[in-house]
Amino acid sequence: MEYDTKTRQYNTSDPTSFAHTSARERWPVIITQGIDDVHRTTWASKDEETLAEGKSIVADLAKLKYDVQHDREITPLPNDGESDVAGYNKEIEALGNPKWHKVPWLFSECYLYRRMSSIFQLSNKWKSYDLFSRQKMSTFKSSRPAVIELANRYKDIVTQLESKHTLKGVNTQEELEAAEKILFMEMCEICLWGNATDLSLLTNLSYEDIQKLQGSEARKASEKNIVVNDLGKAFEVLTAAQKSGQKERRVDIVLDNAGFELFVDLILAGYLLAAGLATTIVLHPKSIPWFVSDVLPKDFGDLLNALVDPQAFYSAISDEDKLAGKTATPLSESEVSDLKFLFQHWSSIYAEGQLVLRPNRFWTEGGSYWRLPKTAVDLYEDLKESELVIFKGDLNYRKLTADAEWPATTPFTEAIGPMGPKSGVRVLALRTCKADVVVGLPEGEDERLKAIEGGGGDSGARKWAWSGKWAVVQFSDGKA
Repeated sequence: MEYDTKTRQYNTSDPTSFAHTSARERWPVIITQGIDDVHRTTWASKDEETLAEGKSIVADLAKLKYDVQHDREITPLPNDGESDVAGYNKEIEALGNPKWHKVPWLFSECYLYRRMSSIFQLSNKWKSYDLFSRQKMSTFKSSRPAVIELANRYKDIVTQLESKHTLKGVNTQEELEAAEKILFMEMCEICLWGNATDLSLLTNLSYEDIQKLQGSEARKASEKNIVVNDLGKAFEVLTAAQKSGQKERRVDIVLDNAGFELFVDLILAGYLLAAGLATTIVLHPKSIPWFVSDVLPKDFGDLLNALVDPQAFYSAISDEDKLAGKTATPLSESEVSDLKFLFQHWSSIYAEGQLVLRPNRFWTEGGSYWRLPKTAVDLYEDLKESELVIFKGDLNYRKLTADAEWPATTPFTEAIGPMGPKSGVRVLALRTCKADVVVGLPEGEDERLKAIEGGGGDSGARKWAWSGKWAVVQFSDGKA
């Protein structure tokens, strides 16, 4: 708290903010979905203790939902044995024991998920239960066309780079660097959007076709919605380290969503290693079920397990689909081969220590990353060892900027405070906008976007930044 910005944070009481909508509309729905999931698992169990605890968990979640909907006071976390309880409770006290509909959005949303976690932590049979797991794997399965398409492209790229450190049609070092820069930007943009639409960019691997991507309509269509794009600066940092001859060159990714987004994060990780732009990739997952779809260490294992036998994974039909009369379409032999290549490649780089998972309880604390240098010193010192730390997604962006009501033209380096210049940490934020806070925009850009249809207009709301249609990619060189 004492390390936070003095700039006012977005609050659930502000009717012009997405915080207001989230507290009143989104959160009750999320809790209801969790209740349904636990109820389903409870009644599928034959163990008496699991059944009894499941019923109790459903009741506790229902009470939490009631408190949120009826604007009750936010209560202290029970002591569930975790190290962050005191910090959460100290903050609740410092905020004056606030109610759900008049409280800083960032803290209250983090508290919501931490509170749900404590309900499970206090049980015997449900301690490690992820009430969002079904949703994560379901969304990954529904991304099948994109997964298959990207697996094929990835296999070709990695095979070429690892065998000759070259690409088709590339004859000189200059051409290789130009091609690698375009591929780097494409991979990062796929990670940014986390969906299939951008796969049209990777149409071919010949140098001539890669060059054409720079001016292609597909690329322009993708980039026009990236309001600020610093990917070029990040690429320069990685290539400079590569050329310097450093033996150890690490890139960290503070993860966002599981499922297809984790899949494309691993695509980026494998590409960076194959291209020699990094020698180690450190992935930072969450320690508890978080913001519905955030990555837990188990999600990494679940993804690899799905790729061990992709035919079985994609052929499995859910009960709902069976009732709807749906059947599975088998994968072709080449599709199975491409997906198994991913499993083998990712398993290999993981076994060899080139791909590392490093969870930390700090990522699920209630405050912003302004606190990181002072309250998570070991993690901070570790991040300094990285050439580049990529922060994925909307929540990480909100935490970097303290979810504060900065003017949109505030420089990104200023808005991230102690994580900015002279921090020793190079920050790259890949963020599709799904919340109010946006910084680093050119003069007049916020006003232009507000003026478009659905952008917020004169209402005082920055609605254009709520939908995920627009994105920012922002860089801060804390080592400069």
